[in-house]
Amino acid sequence: MIVVQRVVVRWGAHSRGATQADLRRAIPEAYELPEIPVDEGCVVHEVTADEAVGYRVDSRTACGMTALERVSLHAGLTDDGLVVQRLPGWDVYPASRRVTRLFTLRAGEVGRYRANFRFLGTTCPCAPYWYYEAWTLHIAYAVPDPVVFPGATADHDVDHRVHLYGGRSRRSRKQSA
Repeated sequence: MIVVQRVVVRWGAHSRGATQADLRRAIPEAYELPEIPVDEGCVVHEVTADEAVGYRVDSRTACGMTALERVSLHAGLTDDGLVVQRLPGWDVYPASRRVTRLFTLRAGEVGRYRANFRFLGTTCPCAPYWYYEAWTLHIAYAVPDPVVFPGATADHDVDHRVHLYGGRSRRSRKQSA
């Protein structure tokens, strides 16, 4: 079974200061899973904390490969295990216009993918506005356990976070055996 949890923290350009950054850092990167139907092949638990509503956490669960694509992921089985890929998105910076292989999970393993993005909130050139998102995705190729993600050490860890306001990137790719 594929179990995914995507935690999204969203904020506007007016919240770029240190005080707001401290509030965002206090939001957990993982949560306990809600009750999950075990007869599904793929379950996605999406958690959103939006600055527009005071970082109140909203949570929803969906099943199936379409739900996986809605969180910008694709997964497929090979002889080596479950290959997890990041799909292209609508982000403006850093622009991701191609499929990116993240890692291959073997049965029982957990992977983590972290990234952040800047989005253009409108297509109208007369009133453009920016908003930002920080993502933490946990992917387990295992039987769901409500506490599989909080406090877990990822078997594979990919960090594609960048400095959204300019500066050097901290992009890395670390995997443990």
